[in-house]
Amino acid sequence: MAAIEEHESMATAIVLISTKPGFENSICETLTGMPEVVESMVLFGEYDAYCKIVMPDFSTLSTFILRNIRTIDGVISTTTLTAATNQQ
Repeated sequence: MAAIEEHESMATAIVLISTKPGFENSICETLTGMPEVVESMVLFGEYDAYCKIVMPDFSTLSTFILRNIRTIDGVISTTTLTAATNQQ
């Protein structure tokens, strides 16, 4: 959690991933090896996996998703949810 808190002013996104059958674990392993990915996990339901990404800005985040996540073998589609910090 501390790693996430130190990036509060940065661009954060949750990427929901649909995969080809049987690719869930290998995709999560690939995601875990990327330093930009804070967390990844296999899901059961509408989506097969997800990851949380922290980047310096939303432009870099977009490029990272297009070039590094959508190109992983077995990824069918992604849905990206951008996050905002909790302003009090």
